[in-house]
Amino acid sequence: MNHKPSIMIKRRLLFFLTVITIGIIGLIFRISYIQIIQGDYLKNLAWEQQTRDRLIAPQRGSIYDRNGIPLAQNASVATVSVIHNQIQDKEEVIEALVDVLDLEYEEVKQKVERVVALERIKSRVDKEVADKLREKNIPGIVVDEDSKRYYPHRNLASHVLGFVGKDNQGIIGIEVKYDEYLRGIPGKIVTESDAKGRDISGGIQKRIEPLPGNHLVTSIDIVVQQYAEQALEKVLQGKEAKKGSILIMNPKTGEILAMANKPDFDLNEPFRIQDPTLQVNWNQLSQKEQMDALNQMWRNFSINDTYEPGSTFKIVTSTAGLEEKVVTLEDTFSCPGYRIVADRRIRCHKTGGHGTETFLEGVLNSCNPVFMDVADRLGAEAFYKYMKLFGFDEKTGIDIPGEAVGIMHDIKKVGPVELATMSFGQSFQITPLQLIRAGAAIVNGGYLVTPHIGRELVNEEGNIIKIFEYDNKKQIISKETSDIMRSILESVVSEGTGHRTYLPGYKIGGKTATSEKLPRSNHKYIASFIGFAPADDPQVIALILIDEPVGIYYGGTVAAPVVKEIFENILPYLGIEPKYTDQELTLEGVGDVDIPNVLQKSLSEVRQEARELGLTLEVLGEGNIVKEQFPLPGEKVSKGTKLIIYIE
Repeated sequence: MNHKPSIMIKRRLLFFLTVITIGIIGLIFRISYIQIIQGDYLKNLAWEQQTRDRLIAPQRGSIYDRNGIPLAQNASVATVSVIHNQIQDKEEVIEALVDVLDLEYEEVKQKVERVVALERIKSRVDKEVADKLREKNIPGIVVDEDSKRYYPHRNLASHVLGFVGKDNQGIIGIEVKYDEYLRGIPGKIVTESDAKGRDISGGIQKRIEPLPGNHLVTSIDIVVQQYAEQALEKVLQGKEAKKGSILIMNPKTGEILAMANKPDFDLNEPFRIQDPTLQVNWNQLSQKEQMDALNQMWRNFSINDTYEPGSTFKIVTSTAGLEEKVVTLEDTFSCPGYRIVADRRIRCHKTGGHGTETFLEGVLNSCNPVFMDVADRLGAEAFYKYMKLFGFDEKTGIDIPGEAVGIMHDIKKVGPVELATMSFGQSFQITPLQLIRAGAAIVNGGYLVTPHIGRELVNEEGNIIKIFEYDNKKQIISKETSDIMRSILESVVSEGTGHRTYLPGYKIGGKTATSEKLPRSNHKYIASFIGFAPADDPQVIALILIDEPVGIYYGGTVAAPVVKEIFENILPYLGIEPKYTDQELTLEGVGDVDIPNVLQKSLSEVRQEARELGLTLEVLGEGNIVKEQFPLPGEKVSKGTKLIIYIE
């Protein structure tokens, strides 16, 4: 008798069949997912488990000046490591490493005994030393190629270039700013190994080549940089100054031709302190104190530090007054030697006053009351409008890390006294870079440029792969005002306080400054000068700061001649030829007088000597014996030139 399955059994069979079918379908999908979707990933994972990698450092891109001269390059070196599981004779490995690499025994022993896949013993080993280890062919020691950064010109532009760390990555300067372009992509050596990490004899070994970094071409001109550094070093030593900086820029494009800061440091030994006092006590300093000292040495004070600009800022006040039409060149002012502003008596640098003078004469005389009056006519709101237009409340955008921003009063707290002192560059602070950027806009037709170092990237084949672009199109003042300011500032050099920058054949414009540092009671100064050439079509603008010169400290006396010396050298080099006026061609006595050495002579002797040579004499200090003089002995000058002496 046949019994048909009951409905209940059929349902159970159908349920189990459905479950099995779903399971098989799920398994098919899972296998497909593993094989197709995750296949490459799992294959790579298996390869990682069965192999061991050793990274190959890429060649870092070089840094060049604008003419292709190397500023930063690489040398072939090696990295020495040990692979713990391949060591057969531990003592042999230790002794070889100690002997060849000149390391301490305990230090090497500790590293060799560390149970890790790969332990680095020493980086940046010279090729000749590394070859000695290769020749020994000791199991467990591996030598991989590497590269070391070096700087052929050592201290040159050290604060601009910066340097790299042990991992060949940038730390400061443009080395860190352009690190992503310079560093390249590491390669590796892949070796097939067993479960214990030992190489399999006859196993697969695969080499993936590193990709070198791109080369950076900068705006720096090494010749201009060298001239700037030499001139700065000379004046700092002569004046026993604390520090100094020189910026040289193309005012039309914002390209930095030179940025010199002294004291500086050796890029090939960036962790060796330069200060002789700190060198003696270095080992007694804490790690934090050492790091603070190094950071101070690496500090680029052209862009990292702010200061009161003093009279060089008067070019901004003048520009704002002319642009707002609150003053003309013919307007007259009276200078009794001071101005009473609110409840304060604010003096002019000439205590006896300049008397009645036009605005143009006021600029030539660098007369404080004239600028106080111009600022008063402008008012705080208009004055601040130009502070912001010239970018003193923002970073310039230069491609060097760590740029500071100007420190200004809150406009709500600016009263008559604050406005008066700001008019001639006191009671607020800006960076030297912010000032030269403003100066460039004043003389280039009114355009605010972006100062910069990087020009373009070049690959290994020498092809340009990227040109860096910067915003230089924002016009903040009219061309008319810019033209007037160029003419005024040329007069400052030819007739006013900047006359020591005058160069026959060249039209040079500029403005001097002597800024008293805070606190005023210390009587310490920053002498500075901003100058440009040619005045009718500026191609170069320069700013020099000399911090705490000893003795004579006036910007027109100390700083302006340095810019003259630099211009005298770099203008012909840059292809800017002299154009002598008919008057200059017929001048007699130009360069006819050799400045004598009057140091240690009495005041009466120097008066007699100056009279005989046709020099005018200015005496500073109190006493009878000459301790310092400008111009320096041996300089050739024209008759009528001022000889300034400092007596004690």
